[in-house]
Amino acid sequence: MRVFRGHSRPVPSPVVLAIGNFDGVHLGHAALLKQLAAAAARLQLAPTVLTFEPHPREFFAPESAPARLTTLREKLELLADCGASQAMICPFNAAFAALSAEEFIEQVLVRGLRIKHLIIGDDFRFGRGRSGDFALLQAAGKQQGFTVEAMQSVTVDGERVSSSGVRRALAAGDMNHAAALLGRPYMIDGSVRHGDKIGRQLGFATANIRIRHNPLPMTGVFAVEVAGLGEQRLPGVANLGIRPTLGGTRPLLEVHLFDFDRDIYGTHLSVRFVHKLRNEQRFPNFDALKAQIAADAAAARAFFKL
Repeated sequence: MRVFRGHSRPVPSPVVLAIGNFDGVHLGHAALLKQLAAAAARLQLAPTVLTFEPHPREFFAPESAPARLTTLREKLELLADCGASQAMICPFNAAFAALSAEEFIEQVLVRGLRIKHLIIGDDFRFGRGRSGDFALLQAAGKQQGFTVEAMQSVTVDGERVSSSGVRRALAAGDMNHAAALLGRPYMIDGSVRHGDKIGRQLGFATANIRIRHNPLPMTGVFAVEVAGLGEQRLPGVANLGIRPTLGGTRPLLEVHLFDFDRDIYGTHLSVRFVHKLRNEQRFPNFDALKAQIAADAAAARAFFKL
């Protein structure tokens, strides 16, 4: 995927564009991107997405902003998997937030992205005070030479698919429902780093994953499947959280892979959370923690029928 940062320099050639935060890249986003790919093929232009960093809600109300489902890297990888060949990342700062809807159209869409066709979700609003809408885009398109189409919401069992719906499912530990909305199990990517080797003392060596989700969309102990170590996903058990028994304060993802013993430091892994075993909790001592980890590993093996 080709990535452009900011809209100050025009992209090399006109594009077909989809706009959104795309947090999680769920089934609704996937449907939008399928529409984007079809329009791009029809017009023989690059299928391009416009997204924002940080999330606008993180800019306007950082103390109450929702937990991100994906890091920027994860989001771009998922967007590419769904057929986008280019992405423009607009820094969402005070200057960007101050753009009127008309300025957004002129500066970002027309001059920066040179759009010929635009696809948006049915609830898309833009510009200062969220004053821009589909009707304004249509009117601007007639003047500036681009067309616009809106995509209706996608539903699963009567529920509108949304990033907030995925967050609610993850927070409730309902991994099956989250996967139904995402179209795949929820996953976190990251590189394996050196840790404090406590897992080895407990009899369960772990791969410690560099993690940038903060706050986390969920915490707890999970049965997981891990990609990045060969053609097949490997089963394991993982703790996602701050490790309160060990006095942790920063989020960490620790993964114990079953029947696996290789040096994988520096490897980039993708961890799929397929079943929640329990919430993260504080134990009174090291022995109690060790016993619970053994029980967690046994429960995950039973889930995978190993």
